[in-house]
Amino acid sequence: MISYIFRKLGYGIVVLFLVVLTISSIIFLSPVDPAELTQGQRTDTQTIEAVQKEFGLDQPLYVQLGMYLRDVAPIDILKNDEATNAKHSFVPIIPVGGDRYFSIKKPYLRTSYQTGERVSVMLGKAIPQTIALAFAAILLACIVGIFLGVIAAIRKNTWLDSTAIVTSVMGYSLPSYVSAILLALIFGYYLQSWTGLNVQGSLFGIDDFGDEKIFWKNLILPALALGIRPIGIITQLTRSSMLDVLSQDYIRTAKAKGLSKAKVIFKHGLRNALNPVVTAVSGWFAALLAGAFFVENVFNYNGLGKITVDALLSRDIPVVLGAILFTAVLFVVINLIVDILYTFLDPRVRLN
Repeated sequence: MISYIFRKLGYGIVVLFLVVLTISSIIFLSPVDPAELTQGQRTDTQTIEAVQKEFGLDQPLYVQLGMYLRDVAPIDILKNDEATNAKHSFVPIIPVGGDRYFSIKKPYLRTSYQTGERVSVMLGKAIPQTIALAFAAILLACIVGIFLGVIAAIRKNTWLDSTAIVTSVMGYSLPSYVSAILLALIFGYYLQSWTGLNVQGSLFGIDDFGDEKIFWKNLILPALALGIRPIGIITQLTRSSMLDVLSQDYIRTAKAKGLSKAKVIFKHGLRNALNPVVTAVSGWFAALLAGAFFVENVFNYNGLGKITVDALLSRDIPVVLGAILFTAVLFVVINLIVDILYTFLDPRVRLN
């Protein structure tokens, strides 16, 4: 188990390196002058040159890429002085000569060209809101999707089965941004006096007294909009997998032993039918955490998707790179967790 985890982590590091290298190469090649973005087009030449030197934009492309990879790396050889301490949060480990140390550090994602704020701080404000939204959406999708899938499987070729299939196909075929617009118009605008829900709003906000507050109701409509498509996929996967499992010999043996129908379905059937469902859920959950771009923009929900779209529109390169790097790390970690989870769901699976 331990060797498998370390091997997967090694693959993950390679993936992250290639992702950062590829995306940063594309973005750094784009015809954008960050100096003009930060200082304005009417700034004098001396100021532009100073900013370019500060960001390393006066260096060749390969040097800029190397500087960025060094900034985001968790290990480095750093000088233990005030300037380095202000830039990096690091722990000196082994002295390598003079005042330089081999150190473990937090990845430095640089600062926003538009606001001057640290990218890590900006992501720290947005990611918790996206995590809450993704958890709410995927929890809704799992509960409804697995329930409909099991009902469709045990009531095969009945009106319940047909209704579940039609509903799942309709839900999966409907783009999330269309669902978001419909839900916002119906429940946030026309029925607002009945539902009390807002067309737009974030999870964290300021109340009428100027205090920071959590507005849980602003989570409902975005979570519904995001959860509709995963419900369709989970329903169909659960139904298909349950039909396959219920035809196995060990299910017939369990029935012959006189076990109750509920025990046969949920203990022996559903547990062994969840592997493809877990794969789908992990993929959807990672995608939702990566940023529900359209849905967050429809509801003006200040999550990872919204700040990434805003950064792309304003060509705020450090914010875009930071969001992409977080997304890549997220997919690597979730895939590792899912591989380990398989061993608990299905005794036949072993990590060798």
